[in-house]
Parts: sequence; C-alpha cells; structure tokens
Amino acid sequence: YSTVPQKGLNGRMGHQPRGKGMGGSSAINAMLYVRGNAWDYDNWAAMGCTGWSYEDVLPYFKRSESNERGGDAFHGGHGPLSVSDQHSVNPGSQAFVESAAELQLPRNDDFNGARQAGFGIYQTTTRNGERWTASRAYVDPVASRPNLHVMTGCLTEKLIVQGAHVRGVQIQRGGKVETLHARGAVVLSAGAFGSPHILQLSGIGPADHLRHHSIDVVLDKPLVGENLQDHIDYVASFETQSKDFIGDSLAGTLRMARGMIEHRLRRTGVMTTPYAEAGGFWSPDADAPAPQIQYHFVPAMLEDHGREKVKGHGFSCHACVLRPESRGTVRLKSNEPGDMPAIDPAFLEDERDVALLRAGVRQMYRIFDAPPLSGYAPKDRHPVDLNDDDALDEMMRNRSDTVYHPVGSCAMGPGEHDVLTPRLKFRGLEGLYVADASIMPKIVSGNTNAPSIMIGERCADFLRADLR
Repeated sequence: YSTVPQKGLNGRMGHQPRGKGMGGSSAINAMLYVRGNAWDYDNWAAMGCTGWSYEDVLPYFKRSESNERGGDAFHGGHGPLSVSDQHSVNPGSQAFVESAAELQLPRNDDFNGARQAGFGIYQTTTRNGERWTASRAYVDPVASRPNLHVMTGCLTEKLIVQGAHVRGVQIQRGGKVETLHARGAVVLSAGAFGSPHILQLSGIGPADHLRHHSIDVVLDKPLVGENLQDHIDYVASFETQSKDFIGDSLAGTLRMARGMIEHRLRRTGVMTTPYAEAGGFWSPDADAPAPQIQYHFVPAMLEDHGREKVKGHGFSCHACVLRPESRGTVRLKSNEPGDMPAIDPAFLEDERDVALLRAGVRQMYRIFDAPPLSGYAPKDRHPVDLNDDDALDEMMRNRSDTVYHPVGSCAMGPGEHDVLTPRLKFRGLEGLYVADASIMPKIVSGNTNAPSIMIGERCADFLRADLR
C-alpha cells in the first residue's frame, strides 16, 4: 500500500507494506519482540478500557510467549510464540549499544521486563535461526483439527448483515463469489487498514462517505476509520570503510554466500539477522510517563525502506516518535473491494511530533559521535546542520516515513460512539468482533506485533465466554 500525499512530508506518498499471506505482517516484519510500555496499557484502562491495564494484559503476553530464557515474572516459557536472543550479532550493533553507554544511557537487556528505557540488543520472534510467524505459532500446530478450515487466495468483499446481526462474510475466490455463514460470530482481523476498509465496504462507517461511494448505509458509524496512528520514523544512513557491516561489495557477497551455507547447515550466522539488531528507548522529557523515542540500529545502509540499492558498507539507524499526536484516517477510494483504501496517517501534521522527532534525531547523532561507533569514521549520506531547526525539519519532512506500526482505526472505548466495547464487540451490531491493531485507542510505545498477538489471545477468551 501507499498513503495519500502527506502534507507533513512535503507532499510525498508514504510506503505502507502489509503482509499478504499466512501470518500476515508477522511474515514480513523485522521480528522484534517488543510489547510497549506498562504505562500504555494502564493509560488504556484510565481512558475507560476496563480490563486492559498492564496487570490485566501481562498474563496474556506470558501465555503467548515461549522465551528461550525461560519463564519468570515478566515472561512466559511455554507459549506458542517463540522468542529468542540473537546469537550472531553484528559487531557494529554491539558498538551502537556501547556508544550509548558512553553517553551514560543505561544498558537494558530486556525491553519487556521491569523497565523499558535503555539500550540493548532486541529479542526476536525466532526459533533455531528461523522466523516464527503468528501462523507458525497458532495455525500450523493445529492444522489437522477438524473444526479448523483455512481458505487462502480469497478476497473479502463485505460482511453479511441481517437486521442488526452480522451473519457471515461474502468473499471472492477463483473469480466466484461465495458466502460463508457464521453460527456464532464473525471476527474481523484484517489489520488497521483492512478492518475499517471491509467495514466501510459493508455499509458500516461514516454515512456521508459511504453514500459518496454509492454504498448503502447499514450503520452510520462515524469513528470507523478514524483515529489512525502510526510511528513516524527518520532513518540516518552512513558509509564506512569497515567490512564489519553488511554491504554490497565482493567481500560482502562472499560473506553472504558463506552465510547462506552456514544457515542451511546449522541455522546460525549472518542470515539469522533481523537487520534491526540493536536499539533503545529514550525520552528528551524527564517528566514523560514512558520513553518517547525508539531507536532501531541496522548494520547496513538502508535507503527508502530497502528499495534503493546502495553499494558499499555502512550502517543506518531509525529514530521514531513513540506516541505521536497526529491522527489520520482510513477511507474508501472506491466501492470496489479489490481497490486499496485511502490511507492518511497525517504524518508530522502536529508540531509536537516534529519537535520530538527533532530531539530524537539529535540524540541519535550524539550516539554516532561517541566511541566505539565513532571509530568506524562513518560518513553521513545525508548531512544536515543539526543546530539549524529549519534545515533539520526540512530533512525530516523529506526523508521520514512509517516504521510499519499502524493502529487505532477501529478503536475500543467506553463511549456509545466508540467503535468497539472493551471486550472487542462491535457497538451497534451483534455477532461481530474485531481483533487486531486497529482496536488500540492509543498506539503503544514500541513495535506492534507482540501486542497484536496479545489482543488475539484476549479476544479468544472473550469469545469463549460469550459464545459458550
């Protein structure tokens, strides 16, 4: 997908890749296991989302997790989702963490433990050097169950609504339209873009918008597709002479060839990298309730989401605003189910986001200037005067984009106008639940894969209780 032109990005259209296949975006993400901050969930509860405090959700994170370090007060050791340490960390990634320590930024070996702030090496959703998707965790182990039927190659066209009850789903498969009937309920789990898109195609959403696209209004629900939030992210990229980093050269090609052989034989080595190997959580505001900036350090030069090929060796680092104030929308482009939705995250339209990102980028450069990372003599591919607010802001608007964490477009809440109840039931229709990142009232302070899986675990318990 791509966004509509973004005013805050100087009119550029942002890149919005989503996973199309078993496991969804867990099949294409960077595999980082990050839950967000405990404050995020306590804040949801304070907003009226009863049952979503950190104390409420921690057991579900633990239930889903099989951490190779074993279970403890914060982690599960026997869940379906495998979580592992990285065992072939690039020297440059280690140097990033050590350079942060030179600035008195604390080391943190568990971003999901007692505290989130600090710098370290990320844990990943992997097992034995392989990606561990939501599908490998939850679908593959039960694929032979007689009460599970997985259909692929389908396009969901709309929900089937009779009166005030959702009775099924209309799909297109092999060029033919089919209707799937639900005896208990329908769970919509198409993500922060897909779920509001399907609802609007079904006549559920802002009435005037639906009529504009010649869709009969089933339920006027203005907040469907509102409240879109995403982590705006700036990537700095540096060239070095060191071959420690992954890169495009003869030496780099030979290294990757050897790495492929090693991975095939032992499932170890450079081919196990998530690329975003190291990182950290930091706040420019000492009074912030949780870290405001997240870093992802990549031991390779990254340009335009990896779509621009770069010769040589070097490294990159992301700085992203964890709780942006900007709010966007997901809307229809047409009434054709096969057309992508109109995605508008409204990136950097709130000046508070600009100021936070500016502070995060400056802190990132301070880390680059500290040893041992500075010893690589990195050369900035996009130099800018960091002391000039206007110049830095212009650079950020020209180069920033998503770090792939859209949420909030079918948000739960306590009010009658909120899309969902805190039990993830759709308000105004019976027999419909939503279970994906779209349900978040506010974005979490970190990556969204682990929270999305926790949401699925929560919804499973709600369904068991409601439909028995």
